[in-house]
Amino acid sequence: MATTATNPKKQAHELIERMSVAQVSAVVGLLEAMLDPVSVSLANAPTDDEPVSAEEARDVAEARAAYERGEVVSHEEVLSEFGVSPEDFERMGRTPLKPEPHHPRQ
Repeated sequence: MATTATNPKKQAHELIERMSVAQVSAVVGLLEAMLDPVSVSLANAPTDDEPVSAEEARDVAEARAAYERGEVVSHEEVLSEFGVSPEDFERMGRTPLKPEPHHPRQ
C-alpha cells in the first residue's frame, strides 16, 4: 500500500483535513481553476509577441495620460448604462445563466 510520501492524493486529503473551512474554500477555487479547460488553455497560451505599432503605443500613452488626469468612467457607471447594478454583475459572475430557449421561427 502506498504511503503518504509516495501517494500525493493521500497527502492532499490529509492536508485538507487539517485546514479551516475558509482555507478549503480557497483550495477548491484553485483546483477548479486548474481543471477548467479555458483556464488551462489561457495558462498554456504563448506570450503575445506581436510588435506594438507606433499608433498603438501613442494610443496607450494617451489613455494612460487621460487616466492620470482622472478622465475615467467607473465600472459602476458602465454597468448603469446597461441597467445592471454591481450586485447583479457579481451574481452573474457566480451563477451559471440558463440557456436561452430556442425559437425556431426567429
